[in-house]
Amino acid sequence: MTITIIGLGPGDPALLTRKAWDIISTASDIYVRTARHPTLEGLPASVTVHSFDHIYEQTQQFAEVYAQVAEEVLRLGGQGGENSALDVIYGVPGHPLVGESTVTAIVQRAPELGIAVEIVDGLSFIEPALTALQLDALDGLQIIDALDVAAAHHPPIDPDKPALLAQLYSRAVAGDVKLTLLNQYPPEHEVAVVQAAGTAYQQVIHLPLAEIDRRDDLAHLSTLYIPPLPQPSSYLTFQETIAYLRAPEGCPWDREQTHQTLRRHLLEETYEVLEALDEDDPEALQEELGDLLLQVVLQTQIAIDEEEFRMSDVIAGIDAKIKRRHPHVFGDVIVNGAGDVVRNWDAIKKAEKEAAGKAEERKSALDGIPRGLPALAEAEAIGGKAARQNFDWRSIDGVLAKVVEEVRELQYVEDEIQREAEFGDVIFSLANLARWLKIDPEAALRAANHKFRARFRAMERMAHEQERSLSDLNDRELDDLWNAAKRQIG
Repeated sequence: MTITIIGLGPGDPALLTRKAWDIISTASDIYVRTARHPTLEGLPASVTVHSFDHIYEQTQQFAEVYAQVAEEVLRLGGQGGENSALDVIYGVPGHPLVGESTVTAIVQRAPELGIAVEIVDGLSFIEPALTALQLDALDGLQIIDALDVAAAHHPPIDPDKPALLAQLYSRAVAGDVKLTLLNQYPPEHEVAVVQAAGTAYQQVIHLPLAEIDRRDDLAHLSTLYIPPLPQPSSYLTFQETIAYLRAPEGCPWDREQTHQTLRRHLLEETYEVLEALDEDDPEALQEELGDLLLQVVLQTQIAIDEEEFRMSDVIAGIDAKIKRRHPHVFGDVIVNGAGDVVRNWDAIKKAEKEAAGKAEERKSALDGIPRGLPALAEAEAIGGKAARQNFDWRSIDGVLAKVVEEVRELQYVEDEIQREAEFGDVIFSLANLARWLKIDPEAALRAANHKFRARFRAMERMAHEQERSLSDLNDRELDDLWNAAKRQIG
């Protein structure tokens, strides 16, 4: 037995292929996934059309609908159809291998059932959509199922290339698609809804992305066109830029860089990101994150040139790690709050090290804290690691008492070396207090530094207005200026 799968084209009977027409014209029966397709109106009157629309009415999930349709076609193929001993003809919209999961399932299952499958090509929705939009498909066109985009949180689309999203068949789907696309495209980005491409009812509607779910005319023949963003914006484009800089015809300075020569730049860019965060300046943060990303991509390109690893290895590694360490998101683990998440993270991380044969390298719970951390951040990390081993105060009162104790010890010590040690103890106890208060001590200290700078500069400004310098003022005058600066700056 043979199942002949025919592509019915985009909707205009005139766009059926000659081969498809010849097969249908000589058949008595044809089975179609859905009768909601304009091409069926132009089929010969001698052909009886059997649709599987009743399955749509009985089942809510499309995946289950398609699975049932495929099983039914295979069943019919196994017995040669219900009304004759002839092979089964199954018709689907467009091309059989463009967005037709029933066809994929049939092709996969048929060999094990001893059923042959013949596919008759048809014009898909893509070609008439290209004509309607005047597009060249070889110019990087991406073709994606709108349902896949609707189910995602970030669009699987290169924003530097055009994209067609098929099956934008309802306002609900369009709403979910819009939310995903807004993770990459601005609301005002102009897109186009192509209605019934390749039929007499074809229409192209240009509108902002934010409005695609406000239309009442979306249906099974609706396609969304997304043009590229106006400026190069994709990760792929940026990686090409950096690879070009490192190429023989690129930049001499970039070609000379190594992992070690870039260490200073990596640290500088990290601190500039922190400064932008401290300033609560989104524009500066955007720029500084770009500079930091440059360091990541440049370091990776050096590794590529040295045949150490590739960007795909970096991304695959961190993606897999994040998914492994979030089993409550990507698995079936149940957690009760952030505390459970942290404990699971530590347990999974330990298991990973053991599996990699690295567990013996860390003999202490404090191992693994980066040696390059600033001292205050290191103190907070040490306290946190110890706390996870249950070595911690039972309440914040104990932490406060420890701070007071360390300050008193510093107050009464006379030996210079011991004084430095006691001062370190004070700072360490303050780092633990910050952890209990859920404060980032580095950020808090940077904020205090910033506030002091602002107040001090205000004092200098006010002294200058009096034609004096701060060094000329007595203690009371300095206190007056400081209080004035506090009132002015906050």
